[in-house]
Amino acid sequence: MSGFVFNEKPIQIEEGDGVWLSDDAGNEYLDMGASYACVPLGHRHPAVDQAAKSQIDRLTYVQASYPNAARTRLYETLADTAPDPIDKVWLCNSGTEANEAALKFARAATGESKLVATMQGFHGRTMGSLATTWKSKYKKPYEPLAGDVEFVPYDDPEAMRDAVDEETAGVIVEPIQGEGGINPASTEFLEATREATEDAGAALIFDEVQTGMGRTGSLWAAQESGVVPDMITAAKGLGNGYPIGATLCREWIADEYGSHASTFSGGPVISAAADATVSTIVEEDVPSNAAAVGDYLRAELEATLGDEVRDIRGEGLMIGIEVGRGAMGHLKQLAMSEGVLALPAGRTVVRLLPPLTLTEEDADHVVDALESVIVE
Repeated sequence: MSGFVFNEKPIQIEEGDGVWLSDDAGNEYLDMGASYACVPLGHRHPAVDQAAKSQIDRLTYVQASYPNAARTRLYETLADTAPDPIDKVWLCNSGTEANEAALKFARAATGESKLVATMQGFHGRTMGSLATTWKSKYKKPYEPLAGDVEFVPYDDPEAMRDAVDEETAGVIVEPIQGEGGINPASTEFLEATREATEDAGAALIFDEVQTGMGRTGSLWAAQESGVVPDMITAAKGLGNGYPIGATLCREWIADEYGSHASTFSGGPVISAAADATVSTIVEEDVPSNAAAVGDYLRAELEATLGDEVRDIRGEGLMIGIEVGRGAMGHLKQLAMSEGVLALPAGRTVVRLLPPLTLTEEDADHVVDALESVIVE
């Protein structure tokens, strides 16, 4: 019996290797979505899988109130790689949980309740994270949600300055909107948001669930702007396919976080996999490959499709191709006719979030497939 939560696609994926997937009939697909950016190192990466297997042989699970070496290593790795002075780590199981924690931490640390989010933003589907998500289609069935949330236009510095006041607990923003259509924020906007939150004593949260782990060409998108928030949330690529989320905090947040807790925070097997993921991304300088191949892919897409589409935008290997309302049709044709799996970002954008190990040869394959579907 099929599950009822997801509309299942007519392709049964059974195996993966690097940037490739194969179905139950042996057909191969270039994975240009990485299941929403969840496998930055590609499928079946040996360092990650071996770390998980080795930990399974020792201990599968112990609750986070008991110290464990695998979890401690992950704490240290994330603290060492986060922008200074962020050095406190809260572990959970998904991106929406990481954002839920960040919003609660902001309220607890400031004593205020108002939250500011952006139009077209997406932060998850639990009740608190959902309240800061823009699209009504995600929210309407579950309303009323947590109140005291104000939305401002994305990348509008003046609107953000006007919204943030002394009653604001926190601002949550994606450095590049994912679900909203691959919309990069300007440095001016991020700087204005940082200044406004500092002036008001509010917490600034960067939702890097999709942009983190090297996807935009730096380990964290925050590093590209030079703006350091009070919290960074991470998930998706953090475990290279193993389910984990994290909320990284400055000390002033961690000192007054409240009483938030989670049974499965930082399980040993998941922690081992995540530590291997982050360590490999850093040691092998995977973000540099994302930057170089991303630049190459966007240039080739512009040269091939520039006159045929509305826009091509993004950073690193987080790329959006605005095609208009035919995006879903293009995605289906890409998969069934060209053997390329990509993603939507709303109804108008084809979203590319491949493993960060993508090569220029792989990029050429994608460009040829998109040309066949969009131009021919």
